[in-house]
This record gives sequence, C-alpha cells and structure tokens, in this order.
Amino acid sequence: MNSIPISAFISVCVAFGVGLLIGAERERSKGSGPHRRAAGIRTFTVSSVLGAVAMLLGDTTLLWIATAFIGSLMCVAYLRTHTDDPGVTTEITLVMCCVLGGLAVPEPAMAAGIGAGIALLLANKHQLHRWVGNWLSEGELHDVLVFSAVALIALPLAPNRFMGPFDALNPHALTMLVVLIMAVHGLGNVALRALGPTRGLPLAGFVGGFVSSTATIYAMGLRTREHTASMHTAVTGAALSNVATVIQLAVWTLLIAPDVILHLAWPLALSAAGSVVYGWAFYALSKENEGRGNAPIQQGRAFDLKSAVAFTSLLTGILLLSAALHAWLGSNALWPTAAITGFADAHAGALTALSLVANHKITQEQAVWPVLLSLSTNAMSKALVAFQSGGWHYAARVVPSLLCLVGAAWLGAWLT
Repeated sequence: MNSIPISAFISVCVAFGVGLLIGAERERSKGSGPHRRAAGIRTFTVSSVLGAVAMLLGDTTLLWIATAFIGSLMCVAYLRTHTDDPGVTTEITLVMCCVLGGLAVPEPAMAAGIGAGIALLLANKHQLHRWVGNWLSEGELHDVLVFSAVALIALPLAPNRFMGPFDALNPHALTMLVVLIMAVHGLGNVALRALGPTRGLPLAGFVGGFVSSTATIYAMGLRTREHTASMHTAVTGAALSNVATVIQLAVWTLLIAPDVILHLAWPLALSAAGSVVYGWAFYALSKENEGRGNAPIQQGRAFDLKSAVAFTSLLTGILLLSAALHAWLGSNALWPTAAITGFADAHAGALTALSLVANHKITQEQAVWPVLLSLSTNAMSKALVAFQSGGWHYAARVVPSLLCLVGAAWLGAWLT
C-alpha cells in the first residue's frame, strides 16, 4: 500500500481547521428549536473536508460537482427558513467553505488565510454594521470606495516600467504615490476619530512617516486647510514623520553597512531628538488649547482624490528635475548625485552611498556626507510640499522643524 503524501495530509488538516473555525462562529448564531439554521460546526467542517477530498480524488470538475450539490441543499434550507431571516450569509459561507477546502490542496496557506479572514468578518457582524451605519458618514463611505478603486484597479493596471523624459517616470510608482497619500490622509482621519484631535494626528504622523514622510507632511497640510483648529497637532504629526525618516535611515545603515552607523550615530540621534523636541512643543500647545475648552474639530472627508493627484504631480515635477540634473552631471560624482536624488527621496542617495561602502568602493567616512546631503535636499522638497498643501501658515511652522532636522544632523557630523 502506498503511503499518503504528507502534502495531502496537510491539505486535509487545513480544510478541517478552516471548517471548524468558520463553523464554530456559525454555530453560535444558528439558533435553536424547529426554526434553527440548517448548518452548524459539523456541517461546515464536513463541507470543507469534502472540497479537499474532491480535489484529491479528482480535479476541479469533481470539486464543482460537490459545490453544486452543497449549494442545492442550502437552497432548500433557505426556502424553509427565509421567512424568519431573509439573510443568506450562512448559505453562501457554507458553499465558500467547500471551495476553500478544495483550495487547501494546491494552496493551503492561502486557504487558511482566507478562512481566518471570513471567520473574523462573520464574528464582527454587529461592530461592522454599527461602524458603517453610525460611525462612517456617506462622504467617507464614498472615499473608501474611491480608494478601493484606485488601489485594487488602477494600481495593478499601471505599467511598472520607466518611461517618459530621461526614463524618469514609472506609472506604477506614481499611482502608488496617489494610494499612499490617500492612505495617510485616511489614517489621520481614523486616528482623529479614535483618539481625538490632540493625540490622533501626532500618532498618524509618526506612523505615516514610515510609509512616506513627504506624503504625511502633505496630508497634514490638507488637514489644516480643512480645520484650522488642528494646526498645532498637524505640525506635531509632520515633525514626528521626520523622526520616522531618521529611524528608517538608521535601519538601512545597520542592514547594508553596519560599520557606518558609528559615523552616523550622532547626526541621526540629534536630528531625531530635534524633531521630537519640536513636535513636543507643538503638542504642548495643542494640549493647552484643549484645556481652554476649544470647540472640537469637525470631521471632514477621509481624503480628497484631487489633492492626492496634485501631490503626485508636484513630486513628478521634482523627479523630472532631478533626472535632468542627474543626466547633466553624470553618475560618477557621488555628492551631487546624492543631493539630486534626495529631492525625490531621502533614502535614495543614502542607499547608494551605503551600497558603495558595502562593496568597498568608498570609505565609511565618505558615506556620511552623501547621506546628509540627501537628507538636506529632501527637506527642501518637504518645505515646498508643506507650502503647496497647507499654505504659508502651515509652512511657516513646518519649515523650522525641517531646519531642526537638518541642522541637528550637520551638527552631529561636526561633533563626530
């Protein structure tokens, strides 16, 4: 007798687990008595295992036959109980369980992940209904749909190759920028709702900085245009996004050229400390205003697609200018190259210098200056973005934080 392949055993176990997980949740909501639902933990588990066995014994044809059989049984059960509850969630989920059991044969990890996600979705029924019905406004729901369309339709369709003048533009990367700015702005809106204006925006700024500090500063500027009362907390979030940039630089340095951190320790530590102190000062001002009983900030749209596109257009112009200067100066000059690429991304020039150190083409000391130049020119781009998004009043408060970031970094290099 041939032994059972270990992969087949794992697939059946995954199917069994998926059925148990989803079935356990459905068992709690199926009710009791003559009008209880037809499917519970045992039915869901058997359905999932049936899908796996169908795939192991035959192919997708046998799986579809098994799925159709379960679907017909659930149609009969629905006709018996629909007068009490018109929902079809249990019936559709049971059919889905059979399909997930079949998926567990070729892709057990994917089947397990989808099963866990469905169980989580079902278990949070009341919270989701309350969130959509009471917490989420009509405008915010529209924004969620727009974000989903851009992230799930436009982004995958955008060509992932460089084109245009100097081969500097990547449609996929530019679309990703639109998604990022919408995500950061939406994150700020969620944090504002969950934690209040004083704590929400600073936390959103710090977290968003790990995605894109420039996009975060832009999103905070948009917030100040919508609600001028959020100026202090938005500036705090912008300053803390720079801290995330410094942390990322430190992490990249440790991963690519660990020895360089000895020369960048003071610059990075002082720049992070300067940004934290500046952000804390504005956070204290926001707490003081909160203590005076200022009116709460009214919630607006989660994000504005036009503003996200405008930000991407601005950054596209910076990319084209950087590419043109790079083509003119060439790639042999490390310092000018780092300064130029820094206009678009603070990490790009730093990564180039760190890679050269790792390949023993430059010394550790020589890598410090390109990193600082890239950080400095990127601060110029952030200042332009701050003015474009929030106007003079916002930029006048954000630019000093950028000066603290850059000035502290160069002071640290001088001390080193």
